[in-house]
Amino acid sequence: MAKGKVRRRARKILGEEPVALVWCEIHKPIPAPPKDVHRAAGKGRLTSRQHWLVYAGAVVFFFVVVPVIVIGSLGRKDTPRAGRGRSRERDRGQNPVDGVFDGDWNLTAGQLLLRWYGHSPSPKRLVMLTRDRICVAASPRRRLSPTKADDFRTVTEFTLDEARIEAAAGQPRGYATFRLAFADGSWLEMGRLGEPEDADHFLRTVSG
Repeated sequence: MAKGKVRRRARKILGEEPVALVWCEIHKPIPAPPKDVHRAAGKGRLTSRQHWLVYAGAVVFFFVVVPVIVIGSLGRKDTPRAGRGRSRERDRGQNPVDGVFDGDWNLTAGQLLLRWYGHSPSPKRLVMLTRDRICVAASPRRRLSPTKADDFRTVTEFTLDEARIEAAAGQPRGYATFRLAFADGSWLEMGRLGEPEDADHFLRTVSG
């Protein structure tokens, strides 16, 4: 469960006790938007800033692991299966945004995605519900603890006429997702819900 200082910060931001709150993420990579759309939105970054150890690991992988794999594969011939590439292209064409959002970059969900990492280098967002609002908050830090973070601030909020939460009841813990659905028909799917008690209470609240 969120620690006292997290809830105190939430109360201070909202001006009231939240009905439910949960840390969550966009649980799949943000798809690449059209270049003109990305440029019009300020060309903000679409990925999180990784810790330096991640980059160090990538260097080790590239200069140590990859050569070993290449050497081990010398002499083996892999005949490409006919139609494999076309099949993958066809799958991508059928589902170009992979369930992240509705696909229209000009609507509310798409515009929110374009500015996702402009608010914080961390992928985590705190979704807070009140009786008449849905508030999305972020911490300025790249890495944070969902139970202890108390420096988050609201990055956007919606009235219940502008947005709603859609979620199925009884989802398995660890795989649960919900959708932030907007009045213009767009939607954004969230997952990787933090803190089991917060997640369970949040899903019960929005699916009840």
